[in-house]
Amino acid sequence: MYVSNLGFHVTDEDLRKLFADFGVVDSAKVIMDRMTNQSRGFGFVEMQNDTEAEAAMQKLAGKEVEGRSISVSKAKPKTDNFSNSRNSRW
Repeated sequence: MYVSNLGFHVTDEDLRKLFADFGVVDSAKVIMDRMTNQSRGFGFVEMQNDTEAEAAMQKLAGKEVEGRSISVSKAKPKTDNFSNSRNSRW
C-alpha cells in the first residue's frame, strides 16, 4: 500500500504499529530523501493478508496522524521511466 501525507517525524516503526492493528505487517517503510535523510512524507506498507490490507486502507484513509490526514491506497507497480521515455514523441 502507498501511504502519503505522513508527518515528517513518522518512522518505519510508527507506520508498522499503525497498520498492525489490522493484521500482520510484512514491511513498513517511510521513504527518506537521500540528500537530507529526512522523510519525504510518504511510505509503503505490505501486509500478509489482502482482506486485512483492504480493511486497513478503508479505516486509515483520512485518519489524522501527527496532525495530518493520511491517504492510503494500493501501490502501483514501479515503472521504468527510461524505457517509457524512449517510446514517447519527445
